[in-house]
Amino acid sequence: MNRELFGVFGDRETFERHRASDEFDRVLTGPFVTVGIRDDALGAPGWTASYADGDDRCVVWGEAYVPGDESNAARWLLERYKNVGRDALDLLNGSYLALVDADRGDTFVATDPVRSRECFYTDAPGTRVFGTDAAEVGRTVPDPTVNRDGVLEFLHLGVALGEKTAVSELRRLPIDSVLEADSIEPLKRFVYRSESFDYVGELAERLERAFRRRSMLPGTKGLLLSAGYDSRVLLTGIPEIERSFTVGAPDAREVEVAGQLADQYGATHTAFPPDERYLRPDESKVRYSQGIKESLHIHHAGYADEMAVDTMYHGLLCDTFLRGHFTAEKTVDVLDKRIPTGRLESDPDPVEELLATFGYSRDASRDLAERTSFGVDPETFVRDAIADELDAQDARADSVQNALTCVGISNQPSMPFHTHLADQFVASFPAIDRELLDWHLRAPPEHRTTETFLEACTRIDDDILRHRPPDRPHDETILNEVERFVRRKTPLLESFQPPWPDRRTLFDRYEFDQRYLDDLEHVHDLPVRHKLRLVDLRTWLECWTAPSEASLPWLAPPEFATV
Repeated sequence: MNRELFGVFGDRETFERHRASDEFDRVLTGPFVTVGIRDDALGAPGWTASYADGDDRCVVWGEAYVPGDESNAARWLLERYKNVGRDALDLLNGSYLALVDADRGDTFVATDPVRSRECFYTDAPGTRVFGTDAAEVGRTVPDPTVNRDGVLEFLHLGVALGEKTAVSELRRLPIDSVLEADSIEPLKRFVYRSESFDYVGELAERLERAFRRRSMLPGTKGLLLSAGYDSRVLLTGIPEIERSFTVGAPDAREVEVAGQLADQYGATHTAFPPDERYLRPDESKVRYSQGIKESLHIHHAGYADEMAVDTMYHGLLCDTFLRGHFTAEKTVDVLDKRIPTGRLESDPDPVEELLATFGYSRDASRDLAERTSFGVDPETFVRDAIADELDAQDARADSVQNALTCVGISNQPSMPFHTHLADQFVASFPAIDRELLDWHLRAPPEHRTTETFLEACTRIDDDILRHRPPDRPHDETILNEVERFVRRKTPLLESFQPPWPDRRTLFDRYEFDQRYLDDLEHVHDLPVRHKLRLVDLRTWLECWTAPSEASLPWLAPPEFATV
C-alpha cells in the first residue's frame, strides 16, 4: 500500500526483525513501542501527524481534527492525554488510528469509535505486532493457518464478523477499543443513549460544521458523486470541490443526474464507462479488502489514476449513520412483493434482518456448500455467527433496532471503499464526524430516517433536490417503492435503472471465469458475487504468502477433498 502504519510492542531491534526502517517516511521509538509511518501527506492539515516530547511518542494516522487552532493532532492528543488520560480520545475527531506511548507506562493503540481504520495484530512472532495492512502484519506469522469460520463468514455474508480474519493467527481490534501489549480494553465512545432533541436542526448544524472542518484538507478537491442523496450534500457543504467522478454508462440516468448536480454546484463531471476495471479483482484492488470484505465495493479502483485531485470526498455511510440503513422496517404485501413502508418494525427478528441486510442468499449459499468441501450447513452456520455478534455488541445498544445498527456498523461490508481511497488520496469521511456520531447515538431509530436527513439538507440548501435521484421521484419511501414495483410489472412503463453496472454482464464479457477460476470449473455456475468472493480470498492470501501456503483445500469439489 502507499500509506501504512506498522509497529511492534518492542524496541527498534525488534521492529527491524520484521521490517526495514527505510520502508517508512518516519520511524518513532518510544519507551514501549516502535512504529513506522509511510504517508506522503504526513503533516498536512487534518491528516497524519506525529509528535515526540521527551521520551513520549504519539501518532495519529489518517484523517483527524481537534478542538481549537492546533494543527498537529498528535501533539494535541499527547498533551491532552497527560491531563485526562484516555478520555483525550473522546474529542479526537475523524477516521484514524491513534497511538500513545508514554513513559508513565500507559501505551496503547486505538481506532476511531467505529473502526473505520482497521488495526490488525498478531502475537505469533512472540512480540505483539500491529498495523494497518493485514498482509504486512500477516507476513510476520511464521506458520499461518486458514481460519475456517472467518473464511465461511466471508464467503456466505461478504464479511468476516467481529475480530476474525481469514487467518487464525491474525486478528483485528474490535470496534471502539484499545490495543495494549498483552490485552484489549473496550471504550465507551460508541454506546447508544436515545434522547429527545431537535433532530433536524441539530443534524443540519452538525453537518455544516463537519463540512467546514473538512474544507481545510489540501490541494485540488474532488468528489465521488452519485445521483443519490448522500454525496450531493457535500457539493453544497464544501463549495471548494472542483471535480466530480461517477462510474457508469454516459447515457444512464444515474450519470445524467450526477452531471446535472455537478453543473448546479459549479464542479466539472467525469463519467467512467464501466468496463473490466469495474470488477477486475487483481492484487491492486483486492489488497484493500484485507481478506475480510469484498473488493467489489471498490468500484472506482480501476479509474483512480485518472482522477487528478489531491483530496477526495465521498458520502459513504451517510445512509447508515443518518438514514437508518440497518433498522428494520415494516413492509406490506403488494401482489406477492414485500414493499417497505418507511416505518419501523416493532418486533423484528434481529438475525433474520441482518441476514437480509448483509445480502445473504440461501440458494446461493446452498449451491456453494454443495460445490465445496467445508462440510458445514450454511444456514445454521450464518445464523449462529450473527447471533454471536449480536451478543458481543449487546452492551452498546439500548434497543433491538439499535443492536441491529451497531452490528451493521461494526461489520460494515463496504469499508474497503474508504480504505482504497485513503491510500490513493487524502480522503475525507464526513459521515463519521464525531458530532454526527453523537447525533446518531442520541437520535432514536424512528428519527434516523431519509425524511429527517433531507429536511436537514434543505435547511442547508433549499435547492438541493432540484435534480432528484432517478429512482426516487417522491419524498415518501413507500411511494418510491410502489412506483418501482408498478414500473417493473407494467409492460408500457420503463423500469427504474439500477445505479450500478450489471455484474453478470461484465463478468461474462471479460471472461473472468477463465481468467480467475479456470482451475475451479465446478464453481462456474455460482452467482457472480460468490465467485468474486472466491477470487478475492485466494488473491489476498497469495499476495503475501506463497501460492502453496495460500491453498484452500475446501474449494475443491467434495469428491476430491483432502480435508
